[in-house]
Amino acid sequence: MDFENTIANLIQKGDVFTDVPGNSVSEIYKFVSESFDLPSEYDPKNICAELLERENVLSTAVGNGIALPHPRRPLLKNADEQRIYVCYLREPINMNAPDSRKVFVLFILFTSNTQSHIKILSELAKLFRSVPFRKFLETKPDQNELVDFISKGLY
Repeated sequence: MDFENTIANLIQKGDVFTDVPGNSVSEIYKFVSESFDLPSEYDPKNICAELLERENVLSTAVGNGIALPHPRRPLLKNADEQRIYVCYLREPINMNAPDSRKVFVLFILFTSNTQSHIKILSELAKLFRSVPFRKFLETKPDQNELVDFISKGLY
């Protein structure tokens, strides 16, 4: 995976939100969609609708308290706009995870093409299999700590 699209770089382009409010997926997606710093041509209502549409097809919860929300199709126009937003929820919610565990953190992925989308999902899946990484996530690291941990390969 090229440097521009490393997980650490994509999180740096995105953001990390803590204490995200909401008692349902729709409340959470509405809040975060309005908080994203995306180029002005991306409407928060459309972003929220795209995330909900994907969630309605199949839960994006992957287990271990982690979910990977993303639109069903790439929404961004340029590869340099690709990013990941990490959102720590105020209260964990049930998202029908395969392990039945409530979700406490979302990695919301925005890509510009299907090839990048699949590569990034694969890299995230590897990261999520790492026990040290999952334990680190439970400390709710901020953006710099998270980027540093991943960049240094501490998982």
